[in-house]
Amino acid sequence: MDLSVEQPKLSDADGGGEDRLSALPDDVLIHILVLLDDAAEAARTSILTRRWHRRRLWALLPELNFIFIEHHRIGAALAAHEAPGLSLVFALTEDASPESASAWLPMAARDLYGKIYLEVVRPEAEERGGDIHLPCFDKASCIMLKPGFLRLSLPPSGVFARLKDLWLVDFQVAHGQCGLGDLLSSQRCPSLQSLVVRDARGLDSFHIRHDSLLDMELSDLHRLQQLTVVAPALQRLKVCGCFTNPPNRDMSAANISAPQLTKLEWTNDYDPSSIQLDIKRMTLLERLNIQLFIQGGLEGDSQHNHYCMMLLRHFGRIHTLDLLITYPPEICTGPYLMEHMPRLPNITLLALCVTAYGHSFGGSTFDVLRRCTSAKKLDLYFLPERQLGEQTPCPSGCFCDEPPSWRTEELALNCLEEIEIHHVRGTEHEVALVQRLFHWATALKRMKIVFHELITESKANELCQLLPSFSRPDICMDISMFVP
Repeated sequence: MDLSVEQPKLSDADGGGEDRLSALPDDVLIHILVLLDDAAEAARTSILTRRWHRRRLWALLPELNFIFIEHHRIGAALAAHEAPGLSLVFALTEDASPESASAWLPMAARDLYGKIYLEVVRPEAEERGGDIHLPCFDKASCIMLKPGFLRLSLPPSGVFARLKDLWLVDFQVAHGQCGLGDLLSSQRCPSLQSLVVRDARGLDSFHIRHDSLLDMELSDLHRLQQLTVVAPALQRLKVCGCFTNPPNRDMSAANISAPQLTKLEWTNDYDPSSIQLDIKRMTLLERLNIQLFIQGGLEGDSQHNHYCMMLLRHFGRIHTLDLLITYPPEICTGPYLMEHMPRLPNITLLALCVTAYGHSFGGSTFDVLRRCTSAKKLDLYFLPERQLGEQTPCPSGCFCDEPPSWRTEELALNCLEEIEIHHVRGTEHEVALVQRLFHWATALKRMKIVFHELITESKANELCQLLPSFSRPDICMDISMFVP
């Protein structure tokens, strides 16, 4: 087995002083090697003395980390492994050979009782034939696979008896396979509690029935057309970026039954004629996350908002509402889409995320706040673009400041006691809104402001002088830098 470079001649360490390392108990030495976080580096320690070489301590490690090495070397290391079990197999590789990966995965499945993480880093557009054949991990507790859009062939039989967490990201469903729901059933994954399926290509339909599943995320399944979820214990559900490009849009349908749901994130279209959410049984729902578009720049934006507002009307009381409001990156010329927004449910915490692209967002924020005056806390997030940079001023004719009355109109937020604002960069639009918030929130007790991580020191110092001038003596104000 070759995990390392050619080894130099070994010494007995007899003539060079006492070999104290080799005198340590094996369990201590193994713990030290685990801290290296690299199986190849651990194997190289055998050059230290002949005693270490003979004892092959690296082969007794409970954790094996493979960092950018080929699949065949992973297989050789697993074949030589002598420990009674593995708590971790971590493999990060640029080797896009499905056959080689299929060869070592069964070796890992044989001994793994903990977690496996496999990520293949490769150019997305690169075509590669063959499938990665996933074996049955009957003892593993966590499986995380990100095979770089290689095709993944699921095991037709076997029980993942101890599997609690499954994470499948950036993969293609093997030709002729649509058995993901069968694999994830209560019969084959009886202990499953958390499931993430993200950016799965070729997944047109997904039907899951599971008795103990608690947390599920389905994201960026653009071709998804048919979705069925029957999960009586499910508490958290995220469905984001799905149904955007199905084979036949007229056949799109979703049916979700999860009576124990406490958190729902739904950032897709919600057409009640095809999307069946068993809302009447969701009596425990505490948190709802949806997305609204401010300007009708794209076809379907207005209809999307209409459906989301229909969803909102189903709820009279929600503890937390996460609302993402999005402006177009270019000039706002379409109609303002917030006019027909209904009065929001009775809310305790409003988490408002704004993607503004340099536009004025005070008007839309005002429209939201005046529809949920019961909120006691406001979390406001200015979602940053990739680069901080200078914001491009809105060109003449941009309608982003609708309705303009927000700058002068009174708004009584008599219940609002706490405000947190994150990713503040000190733009003109941000400062103007913060000033109005102090004016509207007459019962405010605490204001926390966290600067964007790339804000300049001079701008931060300027804001530290300016923002407190808007406050009142009875308000506790906390201004800080972003901490990762």
